[in-house]
Amino acid sequence: MHSANMLLRRIVRSSVLPFATQHGMKKDLFPLSRTLSLSLCLKQDKSCEPSEKLDLDEWKKVMKSGLQEEVSEMVSEPKELSSLAAARETLEMWRLAGRAVPENMSEDQLKTFMECPSKSAKKKYLKYLHLKELHKKNDKRKMDEKRERRLEAQDEDSKTEETKKSPFVCLWSRTMDKAYNWRAAQSMIFGQPLVFDMSYENDMSVREVSNTVRQIVMSESSNRRSVDPFHIHFCNFKDDSLYHREFVKNYREAWDKLLITVTDQCYTEIFPKEKLIYLTADSPKVMKAFDHDKIYIVGSMVDKSIKRGVSLARAKRLGLETAALPLDKYLLWSTGAKNLTLDQMMHILLTLKDTADWKKALEFVPKRKYCDFVNKPVKELKKTLDLISTLKLGKGREKVEKQFAKNYPKRYKLKQK
Repeated sequence: MHSANMLLRRIVRSSVLPFATQHGMKKDLFPLSRTLSLSLCLKQDKSCEPSEKLDLDEWKKVMKSGLQEEVSEMVSEPKELSSLAAARETLEMWRLAGRAVPENMSEDQLKTFMECPSKSAKKKYLKYLHLKELHKKNDKRKMDEKRERRLEAQDEDSKTEETKKSPFVCLWSRTMDKAYNWRAAQSMIFGQPLVFDMSYENDMSVREVSNTVRQIVMSESSNRRSVDPFHIHFCNFKDDSLYHREFVKNYREAWDKLLITVTDQCYTEIFPKEKLIYLTADSPKVMKAFDHDKIYIVGSMVDKSIKRGVSLARAKRLGLETAALPLDKYLLWSTGAKNLTLDQMMHILLTLKDTADWKKALEFVPKRKYCDFVNKPVKELKKTLDLISTLKLGKGREKVEKQFAKNYPKRYKLKQK
């Protein structure tokens, strides 16, 4: 009898349960409160005797709960897997069609893609992921290039360090530094003073002050390497100011060893007013020649950041003489403002001090700002241009021709021929 029950269970498991899982049947497989009687025929001649009755109600409940769990797992997992596979096939088809599709997508991104309500939303989401992937690739490429440049720079630095370690180069650099420092020390006693006005900190931002300090550092370096350097004065300089912090950041330990004069006094308290000349691009007076007996003042500021005429107003308030460089007289100005950086001003003043040649001095003006040098003043060129325009118009032709013949006799004769 026991073997018959076991046989029945095997038949049910092998036939009924797979059929139910395949078709997703959730109803009861057997009617409630029904009994099944089995009889096992031991012999063919004898009639089958009824066996013990087996109640399937409890057995059905247990099997039903396990069956539902197995069916839900078997049905849900293939659906998710099939939907993800379908999404991947759709992406592959769109990629082959030439659309903007990312190369790699995670399962979360695929689920988000499937949850998009419309086809246009799916396209926009894929385009967003594609652009994000391109940005990542571009950033990685830039990082690789930066790493390569850094490695190359390290190799070059190692080579230069090897050359610096040679005894001859070390001896030469120490000797030159001693010579430069000796010249700067002599300029503090016998040199012509040059004043940097450090009273424009409140008119500039932190970035502009740092740019100004960087230009002053370059100016001091070129002055120290000059044959006849200036005695540099930092006037109106306050301790623990933004200027001070930026100078310490640039010079570090060398700040206290600089051969310059730093003071919080105004230049009018140190030097006589009749010797001071404030150099500003807004001055109506043009500087004709470099005067070795005068003391020139340069405003320590970035001119692009401040309103026009600030340095001129300050000079007039102090009752000082002002001057501007003769840029219009020697240069055919094309574009840009006529304000120069502090290191350019230092190069121009050093060249004028050594050579008194305006052409050599104004070569330090950026080439992008002017076309070329002129041999004659610009006023005469303007007169000739006015004469040419009047000749073209035909107004006062005889009078203009006489004036042209008077100014340019050789050209007039060639023209008559």
